[in-house]
Amino acid sequence: MNRTRSTAGKSGASRKGGPAEPDRRTRATATATEDTTPLRRAVALFKRRYHRGELGSVPVVLGLFLIWAIFQAVNPHFLSPRNLSNLSVDIVGTGMIAVGVIFVLLVGEIDLSVASVSGLSAATFAVLSVNQGMPELPAVLLAVLCGTGVGAVQGFFFAKVGVHAFVVTLAGLLGWYGLMLYIMGTYGTINIDDRGLVAKLTNFYFNDVAAAYGLAALGAAGYFLASWLDTRRRRRAGVPFRSLSEIGLRTGVLVVVGFVAAALLNQFQGLPLALLIFLIVLVGLDYVLRRTAYGRMIFALGGGVEAARRAGLNVGLVRISAFMMSGTMAAIGGLFLASRISSVSQTSVSNNLLMNAIAAAVIGGTSLFGGRGSTWSALLGVLVIQSIASGVALMGIQAAVQFMITGGVLLIAVVIDSLSRKAQKAHGRV
Repeated sequence: MNRTRSTAGKSGASRKGGPAEPDRRTRATATATEDTTPLRRAVALFKRRYHRGELGSVPVVLGLFLIWAIFQAVNPHFLSPRNLSNLSVDIVGTGMIAVGVIFVLLVGEIDLSVASVSGLSAATFAVLSVNQGMPELPAVLLAVLCGTGVGAVQGFFFAKVGVHAFVVTLAGLLGWYGLMLYIMGTYGTINIDDRGLVAKLTNFYFNDVAAAYGLAALGAAGYFLASWLDTRRRRRAGVPFRSLSEIGLRTGVLVVVGFVAAALLNQFQGLPLALLIFLIVLVGLDYVLRRTAYGRMIFALGGGVEAARRAGLNVGLVRISAFMMSGTMAAIGGLFLASRISSVSQTSVSNNLLMNAIAAAVIGGTSLFGGRGSTWSALLGVLVIQSIASGVALMGIQAAVQFMITGGVLLIAVVIDSLSRKAQKAHGRV
């Protein structure tokens, strides 16, 4: 009786002071139920990330699906196997350059010389291989090292001499373009061997049906294994981790996307070698950024130069390495662009290439303020840009419309980045 009255008294007090507090077991059960429901967890996580400005690549993916839906409604050939296969190859050259730009953006700087560096490296390869008769492999290595050296020079002037990165790379945009014209001389255009190594980069396809499906299955399995190992590591460290159901849901989505893409590619010519190389580069450099000490130094420097210096980081060396990575990827991208048209000319370098490379990195989700982004931003961003270009071409309208649409998408991406940064500041995360 005493226990009953005591309970009733407590309940009455709760009613007088306000609504009764739910039983702890009930709350625990509700929380457990919510946590174990993948859909509710996903919705709750999306809401938290939205209010904190941590949506990441979600707006880009939604925008990409919207672009595809609009162009497919206007022209049924947009999502045809032939067009998607061509799209998967067209994105590689600019995408490679955008990956290098991301490294510079992550440290809070910009590289305006990537288009000129890509042209210079392609010209170096063409002159050495075609005009001088050097074997292709050494010519390719020297062309890539040319880009690395250019990045080192520009990084040195920025990090050690103290010249602003904008000025250094703007001078590089003009200087390296002039050097490319000097190397090309009076040739104008140099055609590369259609049967050579570089030409096969964008003209070789794995015709075996199992190749595309095998890549999709391997990618999904690799993602699941990496996520599971990361969850185990985080659980042991006592930090937040993804549940097995969430990992399974993400893997399932990846399986669907991968196998649909494989089925479409197999309906045309099969898996393009260029796309395979691009994906390998993205996975490898994503591992470098997220799982190595060097990657953590890149993000730390983008988060704050003074804080990184006080933490013992060699700021100058990290900055130089970021520009070296940008120059290297620009050189590789230049070789893929030369492979696509089977030639190198004095008009290979254009302002469109520079703008598309930087826009791809920003549209894909890399912050202009530094410290936030990933190599996958290059894939998403260049997909958006190239999809717009492909859709406009299929519709037969002026190229000017492409620039206007791309400019609008870029502005939206920058606005989202700015709003995300404000939301993070409001939550004390910046």
